[in-house]
Amino acid sequence: MDTSLTEIFPHDTETDVMHKINFMELTNWINHLKYIKRELNNLIGLSEEGRRQEIEYVRINKKFQKKSIENDRLLQTLQYYLNSRRNINECEDMQCDMAYVHEHESFRRRYLYHLEKYRGLKDEFFYKERSNLIAQKPTS
Repeated sequence: MDTSLTEIFPHDTETDVMHKINFMELTNWINHLKYIKRELNNLIGLSEEGRRQEIEYVRINKKFQKKSIENDRLLQTLQYYLNSRRNINECEDMQCDMAYVHEHESFRRRYLYHLEKYRGLKDEFFYKERSNLIAQKPTS
């Protein structure tokens, strides 16, 4: 990685600093979505196990599969956006810089919404798992 994209220098303008911070944030989002992709594959596998033919598990599995597709799309979109930011140094006026800032804010909202929905789905699955474990626990 080009360190000039992430290292903040004393001579950097506020705009340069903002773009560098946004770049670091974006790479962090991408890495997190890659992790979520692996985690979703594991959750899909868990929800497909033989003993999980209950309608509730089938429903959650379908939601995981849908979320995996959404995650892949967002990941691809953010990677494309990361590549498009290579032209950011060619901005010659504040209007151009602000266009990048507004675009970044839009992607931030999309990313955070995706995380919120993913976490809710994961919580739903683990609540179901916990309920099943409690129900199977022998009483003394």
